[in-house]
Amino acid sequence: MTNLKNDLFLKACRREKVERTPIWIMRQAGRYLPQYRAVRAKTDFITMYKTPELAAEVTIQPVDLIGVDAAIIFSDILVIPEAMGMKLEMIESKGPKFLDPIKNINDVDRLKEIDPTKDLRYVLDAVSLVKKELNGRVPLIGFAGSPWTLMTYMVEGGGSKNFSEIKKFIYNQPQAAHRLLDKLADAAADYLSAKIEAGTDAIQIFDTWGGLLSPSDFVKFSLNYIEKVISQIKKEKEPVIIFAKGANNDFNQLAECGADVVGLDWTVDIGKVRDKIGGKVALQGNLDPTILYADREKIKTEALNILQSFGNHDGHIFNLGHGILPDVDPENAKYLVEVVKEESKRFHIK
Repeated sequence: MTNLKNDLFLKACRREKVERTPIWIMRQAGRYLPQYRAVRAKTDFITMYKTPELAAEVTIQPVDLIGVDAAIIFSDILVIPEAMGMKLEMIESKGPKFLDPIKNINDVDRLKEIDPTKDLRYVLDAVSLVKKELNGRVPLIGFAGSPWTLMTYMVEGGGSKNFSEIKKFIYNQPQAAHRLLDKLADAAADYLSAKIEAGTDAIQIFDTWGGLLSPSDFVKFSLNYIEKVISQIKKEKEPVIIFAKGANNDFNQLAECGADVVGLDWTVDIGKVRDKIGGKVALQGNLDPTILYADREKIKTEALNILQSFGNHDGHIFNLGHGILPDVDPENAKYLVEVVKEESKRFHIK
């Protein structure tokens, strides 16, 4: 593996001493960048992530343009259900849509078992290409959706306002739900293991819809399967990040799921969470993404608030509390990175 010139992100994941707080931004390769839009104008979204050269190009853009301390491979969480045989379309301005959503246990049993080295070869090729082109500048993050989040899309057929179909499914067909979650956990673990083998330095599991569930259902339908994924990943020292948006009921449970880092959304105080679980895991987050619409004084104030709340401790990766929004000014994102790089130094003087 290439020696890293900047390993601050990985050190922070392991709660080691760093000279400043590292920063990367969820959805940092995306529509807010004119350079991304220039690539996207020539092709559709699915073709972009299925073409290693294009995926590599947009993965590296924010490293060059924004100055982040880690790259995250440009892809989509829905590559797993697509590889399992579901027909996926990306509808402009509406998002993903499965043409044949899961309705019952027969649909679950029809899903194929995937081999990431064949069925998702294009992602692994993109990882290899990015690693070569980064040449050790920063670490590369691979990712997957949590089994619960993937199942939500597969049953709903896309996004939803009330998520009634997935709730009906888990309450009326629990056997089918758990069978599907088991399949997805195995697939995600194999996929993430293959990404590590291809060269990713860390991985993140996105549980975007974890916050839809009650505390007990979150454990039953989401956390148990996240634990299964993490326990099956073949890795050496690559850190694992879990980001369960809105699942803020019991951080001790998240801290004990096997992940090295717990990502936080913007609705919690990072200092209070650090007091609860900072001795067990590193924390990632958690600026409200909409702060990047504000002026520079406000951006700096809010970034400092988070740094001060976390305090003079190791184990913090600065990030947004969710993905960067597509109409944010890239200069504001770049300014945030500069602020964190400069202002965080004082919190690491021992």
